[in-house]
Amino acid sequence: MKIRLIVGQQVATATLYDNATARDFASLLPLSLTFTDYDTIERVSGLPRKLSTQGAPEGMAPVAGELTHYAPWGNLALFVKPRAYSRSLLPLGKVDEGLPILARPGPYKVRIERVEP
Repeated sequence: MKIRLIVGQQVATATLYDNATARDFASLLPLSLTFTDYDTIERVSGLPRKLSTQGAPEGMAPVAGELTHYAPWGNLALFVKPRAYSRSLLPLGKVDEGLPILARPGPYKVRIERVEP
């Protein structure tokens, strides 16, 4: 599933993976969130609730542009730089276009919505 992440008048696009956690995230859309900086390599935001972890891996080593769910905190994390393996970090999707729009320092507001086919 394709999504768009809108920051002001700029738009980034991403593709959600086909897994239970990503499908649960998609069920929350559209969302308006505020991204803040975390550890200089990711932008994070709280979600209305924790997402499903059914069938999820134990963790992952995200690359730049990867959308993830950090299960213990129940937040959305967008990586702007790669990171070593992190337990309980679950894959949601990957930015296709517009990562520089999302890599700016936070805080900033983002509207996330489905791209209708």
